[in-house]
Amino acid sequence: MIKFQINRFILSIINLLYVPFKKFIPPETFRYAVTGGFNLILDIFLYFIFYNFILQKQIVDFGIFAISPHIAAFVFVFPITFTTGFLFAKYITFTDSYLRGKVQLFRYALSVGGSILLNYVSIKLFVEYLFIWPTIAKIFTTVIVVIYSYLVQRYYTFKTADLLKKK
Repeated sequence: MIKFQINRFILSIINLLYVPFKKFIPPETFRYAVTGGFNLILDIFLYFIFYNFILQKQIVDFGIFAISPHIAAFVFVFPITFTTGFLFAKYITFTDSYLRGKVQLFRYALSVGGSILLNYVSIKLFVEYLFIWPTIAKIFTTVIVVIYSYLVQRYYTFKTADLLKKK
């Protein structure tokens, strides 16, 4: 019951925001932009907090191995934004998908596996080889990952019957 009320509340806000964009963007794409944008801001904010204040820019040493602070911040923030991203995609953005929730979650996890790899490689490249500040590197990385994620979620994870008809 609460999930349904939260879903309706969020959708009503997004629908109000959608009115000026109605002629230019399909509703599903707009919902993805809004929910993805919120999740993106949450991700960058949490990354900043973890990197600068929780980890205090220090290497995280587990005794057996150590993780650089920019990668550790990503590792700690990831489970939070994974959960919020899936819930937004399933219940707000891609609501017309005919796939069962278990299948969606499995496919989402696979697509996120690609996102993790892309995040890791990009952050490593930007910070350690191109010498870009970690928070700025995270922003650049996020742009790349958002494009990848939208395409995979739209055409694989939350596939709809409409997509099948277009083929």
